Amino acid sequence: MHLYEKLQLLPGESGVYLMKNAENTVIYVGKAISLKDRVRSYFQASRHHDLKTEQLVRDITDLEYIVTSSEKEALILEDTLIKRHQPRYNIRLKDDKHYPHIKFTKEPYPRLEFTRHVERDGARYFGPYTDTLAVRETMKLLQKIFHIRTCMLALGEKKVRQRPCLDHYIGLCDAPCVLAISETDYGRLLDEAKDFLYGRHETLLERFQGEMLQASEQLEFEKAARLRDQLIALQRLLSSQKVVDSSPVEQDLIGYSRLEITEDKTLPTDIAKICVQVFFVRGGKLIGREKFFMDSLGESSGTEILTAFVKQYYAQATYIPKEILLQCEIEDTDSIAQWLSEKREKSVTLRVPERGPKYRLMELVMHNADLALKEQIAKPLKGPDRSELALQQLQETLKLNQVPERIEAFDISNFQGHESVASMVVFVDGYPKKSEYRRFRIKTVAGPNDFASMAEVMRRRLENALAHDSKFLPFPNLVLIDGGKGQLSSARAVMHDLGLEKIATCSLAKEFEHIFVEGRSDPIILPRDSQALYLLQRVRDEAHRFALTYHRQLRTTNTLRSVLDRIPGVGPKRRKQLYQHFGSMAALRKANLEELSAVPGISKFVAQQILQTLQQEKE
Repeated sequence: MHLYEKLQLLPGESGVYLMKNAENTVIYVGKAISLKDRVRSYFQASRHHDLKTEQLVRDITDLEYIVTSSEKEALILEDTLIKRHQPRYNIRLKDDKHYPHIKFTKEPYPRLEFTRHVERDGARYFGPYTDTLAVRETMKLLQKIFHIRTCMLALGEKKVRQRPCLDHYIGLCDAPCVLAISETDYGRLLDEAKDFLYGRHETLLERFQGEMLQASEQLEFEKAARLRDQLIALQRLLSSQKVVDSSPVEQDLIGYSRLEITEDKTLPTDIAKICVQVFFVRGGKLIGREKFFMDSLGESSGTEILTAFVKQYYAQATYIPKEILLQCEIEDTDSIAQWLSEKREKSVTLRVPERGPKYRLMELVMHNADLALKEQIAKPLKGPDRSELALQQLQETLKLNQVPERIEAFDISNFQGHESVASMVVFVDGYPKKSEYRRFRIKTVAGPNDFASMAEVMRRRLENALAHDSKFLPFPNLVLIDGGKGQLSSARAVMHDLGLEKIATCSLAKEFEHIFVEGRSDPIILPRDSQALYLLQRVRDEAHRFALTYHRQLRTTNTLRSVLDRIPGVGPKRRKQLYQHFGSMAALRKANLEELSAVPGISKFVAQQILQTLQQEKE
């Protein structure tokens, strides 16, 4: 059906419309109270459109629409479709899928998690945030003050451990794993943690003070001391917060800064031209702020910017305040306010301050948005990205024919020759690509021989690639060996043998961070502030970490298995239960008869057999 015919058949109901170009790609998504009136307005010659809208209309070759039962439903659907199609003519939050959140899981004794994915799993999410480091610090503070667990144990009505972990002993967890705290008391701590994230700090202060005095009067000095520490931590936090209103108001203040297109036409296209700043006022105090960058094709008015931001941000925000103050008016104010009120389950007001303290605070929001945007724009103008600079320096230092876009690093890990393993880590364009990491168990080398082990793993890696194994393709531009001349010579000998000597190779010796290459007796010594050296150290350290993790995993499993294999009546199932229950050989050796008998599936007779075997091993 021709576009003109579709325009004639548009209904007068509320809904969402999708504009498409000649490639059948969605280029714009919008919502309307009346689809007929709104969509036809784009094509009316009498209406004056800005340049961006004129370009949009020229690109439209087709359209679709979805009728909704209400304007609120249209709002929600519009946000969903914008995220799905990422239309080029819509104003969009940059990378909005990846903003970090703080999560309290839905399970007995909920745990604290850092996540970038909000799911409909019944959990409680707080966010979105833009500063990952600040989120991590907040989580540490939640652990310190409220003792919310972060472990992955599946907890219930029974103990899952015999002893609490280290977090309990350093005051970060109340050990629900050993039922040291009831689910009711833990739930109370959880509610306090949520109040903290909501910004209800004054309420918490009063509660802690009252509980501390009560505990002291009842001679529960340990509990009183813990409440005192929580009180001090909260007071320190509050002392750093600015009072902006004498009344206990809850507000979000939203302002923006926009780079005029005429200011600089040389900026890369992936640089955000809009920054939106949000100030969070809770209980009359400014408790925090977040900045968000937005993409926009061409000029956009302030009304368009804030309308798009409010709809997209509050569609994923986990808390909506009573009042939202805006730098300028937005479209569909009444319908958006109604939608937010339904989400909050209480009335929400949107308004623009024009004078007084709130107007002055809005000016501060706008100023911060302006500074954040200038900082964002200045970053790429300071020079090449660090990773790009590091790769360029590596190419120059090692005299390579091309930039080493793919770097592979190898390391050997063993304990006195036992459980010898190797790691291969991959960095692409200066960043780790963990999906292509590989690990190896050394098969042909006996004893602690790093040179022979390096030769084995290098041969296996390269022969797999020569056999066109997709897991080992493509070949690297640069191979980094953890070690000195010996490890480097072993790897290069294999490369020469396989006819792959053209693959650039170097080694990095940890003691002095010297770089060795084949055919040169003296090491290459880079300045300590060299970006190339930083990159090599990161790659080498990652290979070492990956190898050591694998080695420890094998060593722990095999040490426990080697002892338990000799015990009559302990088969694979009971070995697994013992390992899951105690977690380590050291913990198992310390267990008594009663603790062993408490393990599911372990009878008293089998527990005695285990104790006897462990005693014989000790002797």
